[in-house]
Amino acid sequence: MEILGTSDHQHHHHHHHMSSTSETKPNILSNTSTPTSPSPPPSSTPTSSAPTSSRYENQKRRDWNTFGQYLKNHRPPLSLARCSSAHVLEFLRYLDQFGKTKVHTQMCPFFGHPNPPSPCPCPLRQAWGSLDALIGRLRAAFEEHGGKPEANPFGARAVRLYLREVRESQAKARGISYEKKKRKRPPQQAPTTTTLAPAAGPT
Repeated sequence: MEILGTSDHQHHHHHHHMSSTSETKPNILSNTSTPTSPSPPPSSTPTSSAPTSSRYENQKRRDWNTFGQYLKNHRPPLSLARCSSAHVLEFLRYLDQFGKTKVHTQMCPFFGHPNPPSPCPCPLRQAWGSLDALIGRLRAAFEEHGGKPEANPFGARAVRLYLREVRESQAKARGISYEKKKRKRPPQQAPTTTTLAPAAGPT
């Protein structure tokens, strides 16, 4: 009884072994042929976009963590859900203590001077451009973390008005104009070129 069992087992095993080898051969072939075609496209695409976006992503993550830390240290502690534009403005003012941009007060003799000849006791602030970029990143991060766009405290009107105020006051205090560079020129240029060209043609 036992002998029959073993010989049967051996025979069975041998047969199985043969069939498995014949099955594996075509598999090996098909395995090698398939990965070759899809692999080149993925490797070529991230190289172009990765460096810039990853820097932006890292910065955004850092800003989001800073804001999270600010909420945690807030007295009383604040949850993101209860965060309003007023808290965002509070956060921006809190950041001023780490600023490196000198903003002259109206009493300062260098008020409106782009390059003051000597140091003065005026406060250092966060530059408008940094705050503007920061709010842009935080606004994106808020929605990425599941926030609703219409409830986004970083996109609130009060925040936009505050940034505009900062821009105007810093432009005056530092004697530089953000207006021409950022806002005014492109819309003005377009109409003047279009109106001039037809007028010049007939005459």
